[in-house]
Parts: sequence; structure tokens; C-alpha cells
Amino acid sequence: MSAAPGPDASEGRGNSRPVAQAHDSAESREAALEARTTIAADPALAQGGGDEGYDSDATSRGSTSISSSVRDYAFENNRRYHKFQEGRYHFPNDESEQERENMKHAMVVNLMNGKLHLAPVENPQTVLDVGTGTGIWAIDMGDEYPEADILGVDLSPIQPSWCPPNVRFIVDDVEAEWTHPPNSLDYIHIRHMTSSVRDWPKLMSQAYNALKPGGWIELQELRFVIMSDDGTLRDDSQLVKFIKGVKDGLATFGVDLLGMQKNAENAKAAGFDKVQEEAFKIPIGIWPRNTKMKTIGLYNRSMIYDGLQGISMGPFTRGLKWTPQEVEVFLVGVRKALLDSSQHAYLPFHVVIGQKPTEG
Repeated sequence: MSAAPGPDASEGRGNSRPVAQAHDSAESREAALEARTTIAADPALAQGGGDEGYDSDATSRGSTSISSSVRDYAFENNRRYHKFQEGRYHFPNDESEQERENMKHAMVVNLMNGKLHLAPVENPQTVLDVGTGTGIWAIDMGDEYPEADILGVDLSPIQPSWCPPNVRFIVDDVEAEWTHPPNSLDYIHIRHMTSSVRDWPKLMSQAYNALKPGGWIELQELRFVIMSDDGTLRDDSQLVKFIKGVKDGLATFGVDLLGMQKNAENAKAAGFDKVQEEAFKIPIGIWPRNTKMKTIGLYNRSMIYDGLQGISMGPFTRGLKWTPQEVEVFLVGVRKALLDSSQHAYLPFHVVIGQKPTEG
């Protein structure tokens, strides 16, 4: 497998599809190499400090049919959460969070040179998007494969009413028993679910049963371990403490934030063949020298910065029993750390693909 950062993507559907046009410039080739090896830092930012010119806006923002009860929401700490299977997912689903989810989509599509998938699927007819969120990936996939039937599944009914005619959404818990007939799907896409899934082996087993022989599964997950290759990440980093707090808070609900590290192992155990895993590096901030990596890093930092309150409130208050006021005070230092370009931090991003063996 290979991937390279592509041109900019917007948060909305309107400009997200043009990123599928891969660029082969020297800048993009360099970015592709750095994403898998070592990211060179921008010497202009070598002295560190904040980079306020790139600052995020601190105040920014059985299957069930979509009935009025499913569309109910729960509210906590001035944020909106899903009501169906309340408590299964510990992050908001309000407009601010939806914008952040679309930013994550843009970040990944940039990283992968405009590709929506790395699995070698050809002319799929039935596609399942597990944990579809805002539906942006499913909608883009429907545009790219107009003859395919794309189904997005999520706990929250937050997807747009307008979408390609071959795309539909249902509200369901993907960790419940699947209703998809055996051997019925060509491709299953799972992305950004490591903070939600409790039982990965069961999920992989159900995916295996639902796929047709020869069908593919693809899992794309951030590994939430703050890293640096040049020793610039300080031991007292507030960002490291923040990620640890989220991890510890989710653990109280049976969610392993690093459970995705076993995705390849779980795929093989479920019976998949041709299992491959590739790791990329997504910088946090604009410290890279390469322009493409700067853009990807800006997406990543903005995605974290804009989501700090929404990401932390559930795990910290429900799991670690902090007060909302304690969380807000703690986040002041985290925001400052995010704008410090002297720490060349990044998050690993792992892509795992596997194929269900063909019959005979």
C-alpha cells in the first residue's frame, strides 16, 4: 500500500471530491515519504514559541428507523449527545463536533492523496461505513462509485438529508448483532472508532460474516500516543497529559483507546487473508518544513484544539470524576501546548486492510 498527501480538502461535501485528483508534485512526493519516515521541521520555527498566525478559533465550534425518539438528544455540560443507546459514545454530536469530524475527514483524505480507501476494491456494489458520523465519507464514496449501494451506520442521526441517491443512513449500534445477511457486502470501511468500540474481535467477526468472499475490510485509526523523532517533546507536555486523561477516562467505561493496535491481529484471527498494515505520521501543528505536511498538521491541530472541550468533558467528568471547572482550567495549558511549535509532535495513523478468502 502507498499513500501521499494530496491537495487541500474542505470541511463540506462541496469541495471534498476534488481532492481525489492525486498530485504528483515534488512537494507531494516528499510529503508522502515524510509521512512514513521522518518529518523535517521548518527551520523558521526552530526557536519555538507560539504561532498565533495559525491560531484556531478558541470559541469555535436491531437497526432503528429514524423516528422522533431516535432524534432525541441528551444535553450535558452545555454539549449535545446522542440519545439512542445513551452513554455508548462519550463525545458530543452537536454542530461544533460535526465540523470537527469533517475536518478529520479532510485531514485523512489529504494524507492519502485524495484517496477514500487503500484497499484494492474495484467497482464495489455494496459498501458499509461503520460509525459514519456526519456521513461525509459515505457521501464522497457514493459520488465516486455511483453504481454502488452505500450504507452508513451511526448512533446519531446527524447526517444530511441531501446526498447521492445511492447513499442512505440508518441509526444502529454497530456492536449489537448485525442484521446484514451473510456474504452480502463488498467492502466495509471503519475509521476513527478506537474511542468507541469495546469488543474489536466481535466487530471483526461480524464484519467477516457479512462480507462476500473476496470482499475487503479497511480500518483507519489514529494511535493516540504523542510522539516526536527529534527529542523536542518535553516530559511535562500538557498534551501528553491530556491524551493520558482521555485514555484513562474511557478505560473506566471499558473502552481501550489503544485497542486499535491489535487491528491487524484481530483481522487475522477473524479469518481475513492478505492483511497489511501501514503507519503514517500526522504532525500536530505547522512545524513541518514541507508545505503539504504543514497543511495536514494544521488540520490535525485544529481538529484537536477545536474539540478539546468536547473530547475531554465525557471522559474527564464521567470517568475521572473531575468537575467541569477543573477540566476548563486544565485545558488552558493544553491549548498553549498545542500552539508551541518548538515541540515537533505527531500522532501515528494506522491503516489495516484484509480480504475475506474467495470460495474454492
